[in-house]
Amino acid sequence: MIDLWQYHIDILMENIQIRQARLDELPTLLAFEQNLIANERPFDDTLVEHTFHYYDLEKMIRSDDAEVLVAVLGDRLVASGHARILEGKSYNRFQRYAFLGFMYTEPDMRGRGINKLIIDELVVWARKKGLDEVRLQVYSDNASAVTAYEKVGFRKILTEMRLATSI
Repeated sequence: MIDLWQYHIDILMENIQIRQARLDELPTLLAFEQNLIANERPFDDTLVEHTFHYYDLEKMIRSDDAEVLVAVLGDRLVASGHARILEGKSYNRFQRYAFLGFMYTEPDMRGRGINKLIIDELVVWARKKGLDEVRLQVYSDNASAVTAYEKVGFRKILTEMRLATSI
């Protein structure tokens, strides 16, 4: 007997395309970024309340040291992610690495493996750039994101902690 839900996901995944983001898609990408920030606000009470940007998406789209990808279903952008080349620390065994960010999937498309498709392509890009280290940051209380990244092979290596000293 065919699992209809799995069949639906398989058909959907065949229709998902992962490709480089285009400058004409900036309005949608900027909306993705604001949705991402809104999703992360509950995990970080230090984020300012007014609108801000994590990324300079236009600069990254134009850069040879960054790759901004989107997942497309038909003509609809449904997810995004980027990798940028960063310098390792003097004590790291690697000089440069790929840092992933801007990992966003539209709510109605989550849980279908689209994030993994984007990560897989970003890892391919990193390898083509001669990088064998890929890192990202995730809020430790964001259990669904932590689980998603662990499913694709990431593992926790450091926990950043803070102490608010305001009176």
